[in-house]
Amino acid sequence: MPAHKVKLEIDQGATFDKTFTWKTGTKTNAVPVDLTGCKARAQIREELESDAVLLELTTENQRIVLGGPTGEIRLLVNATDTAALGWASGVYDLEIEFPDGTVVRRMAGSVVVSPEVTRV
Repeated sequence: MPAHKVKLEIDQGATFDKTFTWKTGTKTNAVPVDLTGCKARAQIREELESDAVLLELTTENQRIVLGGPTGEIRLLVNATDTAALGWASGVYDLEIEFPDGTVVRRMAGSVVVSPEVTRV
């Protein structure tokens, strides 16, 4: 199954908190994918070929939280970290690694940062 194309929009200086639910089956019979024991990782880069990682989200750094049997994938970056973003756009993908070693590229797309106007 190809990765779902999802555009991410981050407001600089605000908490970025987005939750997606991964379901399988038909629209009328969709059931959540059990993510118990899974790991997840995502990297944002300026361009696909770029070596530099602009922002990394993983289950290890708590920027991705998986909901186990609910199929929820929560992306979370605190306001301090989004305030420090010094770039305007990029690309990303998000991979889920199952306990048996299977890796699924679940989401991919563009990322834009809306610059913060209010400063403290």
